Amino acid sequence: MRYTGPKVRLSRRAGVPLTRKAIRYFEQRPYPPGEHGRKTNRRTTGDYGLRLMEKQKLRWYYDVSERQLRRYWDLAVRKPGASGAELVTLLESRLASLVLRAGLAPSIYAARQYVTHGHIAVDGRKVDIPSYLVKPGQVVSVRERSRRMQPFVAAAEGVHADERIAPYLSVDHAELRFTLTARPQREHITVPVDEQLVVEFYSR
Repeated sequence: MRYTGPKVRLSRRAGVPLTRKAIRYFEQRPYPPGEHGRKTNRRTTGDYGLRLMEKQKLRWYYDVSERQLRRYWDLAVRKPGASGAELVTLLESRLASLVLRAGLAPSIYAARQYVTHGHIAVDGRKVDIPSYLVKPGQVVSVRERSRRMQPFVAAAEGVHADERIAPYLSVDHAELRFTLTARPQREHITVPVDEQLVVEFYSR
């Protein structure tokens, strides 16, 4: 089941800001939420708790359910190479993840909503499945009828773009379009998670 509550609360639970918006709030309250949050010592977390939290952070960062993450893990272990890196690559290749990474949305939650509401097309065809795995060479764009909406007008001005575009994307903000030029590699993916701890969690 996906978390639908306050997003900043997740960042405080995780111990790192998981969204751009959370950075400012997290700086003000860098301790866990709740009545005893100030007294919580993250350093005393045991090995299991540490691995569990890294797995949760990965879930929250990409806004996926436990069942979805488990399915991606099962796919990752079947692929050659490091399972943790493969897991992150699969999550990064999701349509919602790439819409965010390309700067067409301010957060993963907005990116997911844009996809499910039918605003996004892949190779000219509407795709409303956030988990759709984009392949290298495919072109993702905002549909013509959606381009005059305020969020996309802002995106066309580069408001949501990162300072540096991911090397596996070719982005044209003015045209509200991007191409996945290569399969994302772990060393190029910015995610505040130690995936080796996630591997250890699932391998226990």
